[in-house]
Amino acid sequence: MNDIVHHEFQSLKNLTLMVYILYALSYFAGITAIIGIIINYLKQDEVAGTWLESHFRWQIRTFWYGLLWAAIGAATFFILIGGVILFANFCWITYRIIKGWLNLNENKPMIF
Repeated sequence: MNDIVHHEFQSLKNLTLMVYILYALSYFAGITAIIGIIINYLKQDEVAGTWLESHFRWQIRTFWYGLLWAAIGAATFFILIGGVILFANFCWITYRIIKGWLNLNENKPMIF
């Protein structure tokens, strides 16, 4: 891999790491997940055909399914099941952030 291509790929890998960090920070400031998903969509074409593409798919699915289950949990919160759904969603998102981060660190794609 020549130096320019390697530098560009390393930059995309760092960007993928930043999105995982933005998703993790969304527990404290929800806007960061929105910034992360925007980055995913804006840079999706640049990672196409690389193993980073699997991380982007993983991140995008984490965002949308996490948002879906958060909405369901919030809508059902008053009938007591919502709290369980929200907690399960928290655990699931946390798992996906950690698993993705570890695989990225080891230069491994995400396997679905």
